[in-house]
Amino acid sequence: MDHPQPRSSFVSPRFAQPATFMRLPHREDLAGVDVAIVGVPYDGGTSYRVGSRHGPRAIRDQSSLIRTYSYFQDVAPFGRLTVVDAGDIDVPPVGIEQAYAVIEAGIGRVLAAGAAPMAVGGDHSISLPILRAVAKRHGPVGLVQFDSHIDTWPEYFGGKYFHGSSFYWAVEEGLVDPTRFVQVGIRGPGYGPDDFDFHREKGITVILIDQVKAEGVDRTIDAVRRVLSGPTYVSFDIDAVDPAYAPGTGTPEVGGLTSHEAQRLLRGLAGLPIVGCDLVEVSPAFDGPGQITALLAANLLFELLCVMAKRI
Repeated sequence: MDHPQPRSSFVSPRFAQPATFMRLPHREDLAGVDVAIVGVPYDGGTSYRVGSRHGPRAIRDQSSLIRTYSYFQDVAPFGRLTVVDAGDIDVPPVGIEQAYAVIEAGIGRVLAAGAAPMAVGGDHSISLPILRAVAKRHGPVGLVQFDSHIDTWPEYFGGKYFHGSSFYWAVEEGLVDPTRFVQVGIRGPGYGPDDFDFHREKGITVILIDQVKAEGVDRTIDAVRRVLSGPTYVSFDIDAVDPAYAPGTGTPEVGGLTSHEAQRLLRGLAGLPIVGCDLVEVSPAFDGPGQITALLAANLLFELLCVMAKRI
């Protein structure tokens, strides 16, 4: 066949063989690859509960259940895209600036091969070095961030970098066009009324969780798509989803998206020119029975693959 396929569950049981995403082939040679799934097992930017360094393994393990065709998007992504599991970037677990350099270089190799990176974290601090690599290839990108937190604080304990500062520095470094940047699902207590001063100054769009719930998914998608144009990056923090559905995360916030709303929001991105994406903050040590957070994360990544396939 033209494109590599996940192992057939009619030939190999889903619980057999080494875990790759959806049991895709593991390949480090990315010539001819459209989408490379890359683990980024780093959580040195976490400010509360650690453990998301173990997220890529857990998500791969749960992804073995997912079948290869989406009824809801009417697409079989592996028939349209060449997708491989490129393994993990060997990120040093200490020293955030050193880690950033390794992540940027690893994602740079994916982009240099002509593939779009689908990064599996790891905490949300990894988005900054990924965006550094993406912007080198595509210029300033549009960004949709699904999250409970704004992640636009400039520092923490006197340091510039942690998982709550990624998008402050992404804007300040010119990696993201703030007028094409929309945050979805923001909620929870903040530090003060000036939390959104940066957004107002830069023209960043914020869609609070109350707006999502009041106006519904379809109108939220319309609002998101009005902001986005040109090369677009998608960042999905699993804590955008309510901890009733996704308890396995480092900084949970009540009152979030349902798992179904999260799926539908991602499906609404179909047709956008997505040049890369990440899913972050799955912390397996805090997950519920049946690894429901990792299972949800794997399914959301599949939705993103389907969205990317629909542009072909």
